[in-house]
Amino acid sequence: MEFVAGPAEEKVVLMKAGNWIGTPIIPNSANLCVACLRNTVDITEGIPKQASVAFCRNCERFLAPPSTWTLARPESSELLAICLRKLKGLNKVRLTDAHFIWTEPHSKRLRISMTIQKEVLTNTILEQTFEIEYLVQHGQCPDCAKLAAKNTWKALVQVRQKVPHKRTFLYLEQLILKHNAQKDTISIKEVRDGLDFFYSSKSHAQKMVEFLAGVAPVKSKSSEQLLSSDVHSSTANFKYTFSVEIVPICKDDLVCMPLKQARSLANISPLTLCTRIGNSIQLLDPQTLQTCDIPAQVYWRAPFDSLASVTDLVEFTVLDVDPDYTRQKGKFVMADAQVALAGAFHSSGSNAQADDDMMDYEASGSTSLVYHTRTHLGAILQPGDTALGYFLTNANFNSDHFSSLPADRVPDLILVKKTYPNRRKKNKPRNWKLRSIAKEAGEEGETSGARGAIGRMGGRDQRKVEQDYELFLRDLEEDPELRQGINLYKAPEVTMAAADGAAAPTAGAGGRKGGRRRPGQQYAMEVDDTPAEVVPPQVATGVDGDDEEEVEEEPDFPDVKLDELLEGFDEMTLGDGGDEGEAGEQ
Repeated sequence: MEFVAGPAEEKVVLMKAGNWIGTPIIPNSANLCVACLRNTVDITEGIPKQASVAFCRNCERFLAPPSTWTLARPESSELLAICLRKLKGLNKVRLTDAHFIWTEPHSKRLRISMTIQKEVLTNTILEQTFEIEYLVQHGQCPDCAKLAAKNTWKALVQVRQKVPHKRTFLYLEQLILKHNAQKDTISIKEVRDGLDFFYSSKSHAQKMVEFLAGVAPVKSKSSEQLLSSDVHSSTANFKYTFSVEIVPICKDDLVCMPLKQARSLANISPLTLCTRIGNSIQLLDPQTLQTCDIPAQVYWRAPFDSLASVTDLVEFTVLDVDPDYTRQKGKFVMADAQVALAGAFHSSGSNAQADDDMMDYEASGSTSLVYHTRTHLGAILQPGDTALGYFLTNANFNSDHFSSLPADRVPDLILVKKTYPNRRKKNKPRNWKLRSIAKEAGEEGETSGARGAIGRMGGRDQRKVEQDYELFLRDLEEDPELRQGINLYKAPEVTMAAADGAAAPTAGAGGRKGGRRRPGQQYAMEVDDTPAEVVPPQVATGVDGDDEEEVEEEPDFPDVKLDELLEGFDEMTLGDGGDEGEAGEQ
């Protein structure tokens, strides 16, 4: 095959100012090479090489023109889009590439490399790459400006529960943190029987009400107050208030329902135990293992109160237990047990102070009696264990529903849960901690040094706050199901206090040591300032510090496993520095 050469490529020599210059090039409409064309035509003309972006240091958001504040991470696509919108003249060229050039974070500068194309002459497209520098200017978004001023809230959520303790709100605080439901909250204020959540918009308050309805049996109602109105534009400014009431029944409470209502619930016994509180109330009859579930709507049609709470629990010693594994429902196993009051067979003649502190029924000789009862704790109780229960024989309840029950249907006592007194005497510190919702310093109505959402209202006994928090921590320790709904974090090294040392405040939701928040976070988590937790023996265990008797620890104590704990601060914390400590359901 004979090779046939193609047509010769025609080239021209450039001429400038009447002189022939350069080397021959392929002819084009401008008769200029690329270098000369770039020197002659600037396609970046009209595009500013310097610009600025507004940044709110409080909420860490950037201003996206014209008036939207957007959360954008450094060198993210969202931030790149905000920067490109700030440029004028981009609509006249074709943008082919744009990316960030690294700069020091403290320089307050952003550098972007851009590549654009534009047709300069007929069928001639020129491409050019250049850099643009942005100055990050600190400002304040309207939401943060309202937050800085006082009494600028637009919506208020009032959460109330008429019970003598705060364990419900301690658990609710952990649920809010787990689901990040506090992100739109302006501030939190503790009031009698509950908490107040303040918001800058009605929609944020409605989201909180929906969240509360999903985690607890509640009823809610709303109201509005007219602040101002404009008759010319038919606009008005309102303040909205949402009132949320949580059922006054808590986990492990003794409940006596009306007989008519008990018959409507699968004919369950009116005398039941509350085993769980979710978005409904779960009750258990310990005599038959029959359960029922009461939704919030059904409860509020005919509400009833609890007969006794966990503060009325009495300590019993299990003498014998006979479980019947043929009668089992979930984790509950029916068993016949013989119990006596704790310390019933101990000699107290040598302790005169113990005799003075003795209750009436203890002094009457009933402490030496052995009681036969039926319990649902057959799977975990063993002879020699200690259990907490309601001592109905010596109780006096002001309840018409309870007094109407036949005497043969009321047991002598009802065991509620197993307890571990020997473990409490060991003074062992916990290897886990809880977070708490931080608050603004100097909040109106604040009279205590507590930093969390609970325990900052004046007039409440600080010791009572610490007792509520300690009971809440024990519930978490002894109930794995309760721990599934919240986040536990690894605690730093714990130092035990000396027996004669001063009691240091414990970190947590109530009665906690003052903490700090990382800068640059509007809704930050509370951080414990102390590198190591100091646990006073008497406060941590609830037993006398002078009891030096060596006791054997319960082998079945439900320890919190390491795989249940999370590392310190995760993605919710944006500040730097690794020297920050860990932060401290009913």
